[in-house]
Amino acid sequence: MNKILCIGELLIDFICSDINSGLTKGENFVKKAGGAPANVSAAISKLGGRAYFAGKVGNDNFGMFLKETLEEAGVDTSMLIFDKNSKTTLAFVSLNGDGERDFIFNRGADELLTFDELDRDKLKSFKIMHFGSATALLGGPSKETYLKAMELAFENEVFISFDPNYRIDLWKNRLSDFVEISKQCLKYSDFVKVSDEEIKIISGKENLDEGIKLFHSLGAKVVAVTLGEAGTLISTNEGSSIINSIKIKCIDSTGAGDAFVGAFLYKLAQLKDPKSFMNNPGIIKDIITFSNKVGAITCTKLGAIASLPTLEEVQMLK
Repeated sequence: MNKILCIGELLIDFICSDINSGLTKGENFVKKAGGAPANVSAAISKLGGRAYFAGKVGNDNFGMFLKETLEEAGVDTSMLIFDKNSKTTLAFVSLNGDGERDFIFNRGADELLTFDELDRDKLKSFKIMHFGSATALLGGPSKETYLKAMELAFENEVFISFDPNYRIDLWKNRLSDFVEISKQCLKYSDFVKVSDEEIKIISGKENLDEGIKLFHSLGAKVVAVTLGEAGTLISTNEGSSIINSIKIKCIDSTGAGDAFVGAFLYKLAQLKDPKSFMNNPGIIKDIITFSNKVGAITCTKLGAIASLPTLEEVQMLK
């Protein structure tokens, strides 16, 4: 099985357990490990894959907790860096009754990862790399690191997975920046996972088909658009189809998209040549069906990494 590197933020999610109270009135918070690319790495490992994580946390108790959490999930943390001069990034999350949520971020060490801190030899050893950070592209050293690592992966013909992870609270008054950077990443991407909202924002098209067409024209080989209960629309240059979603009672959607991507990459890593699947509709359908199951199970539990299923749990879901 091929190794997979996930690069980006690792942080603490403080989840408000007072449903529908919001962050203003909420009083009870549960500490969970989070961060989009970290969630993806944990999803891969919990399913039985070989996941590595590269990022930066503070040299504090929260940072150590996060390292231990990833390792308990089976993730290789040899590329995780502890910053002695900055604190671990924190996110405060409030949940609504339908499982949707709002965020407030207190940024810390995750934005300080530099390209020179990455082990170049290790980077070249991966056939699959996932770029799915909600915060790395905001600015600071992490932005340059992300784009340089993606360019290096592209030059070495690595399979590149990209999830823009748009968060409105993070990009207030900077929407044009988000669109520009996302389009820059699309030209390197073999696989792109977006919500229907994200594809409209990035493409500037209200029509989904037109948005997908633009994504392909910018370089994206395979585009997966998550449509909630309506399923997942999967598109290649050969055509598109919708894969049905799994009906569940949603408790917390935090990490569901990351679980979907992790499941996708776990399956992809089992192929000798990951890029070969892009011309095989049958393989794509099987992988997306499996990924939908993993994402659905994640919604039935509280937290991101804590809610990720094992392969046995997925196989039990009919």
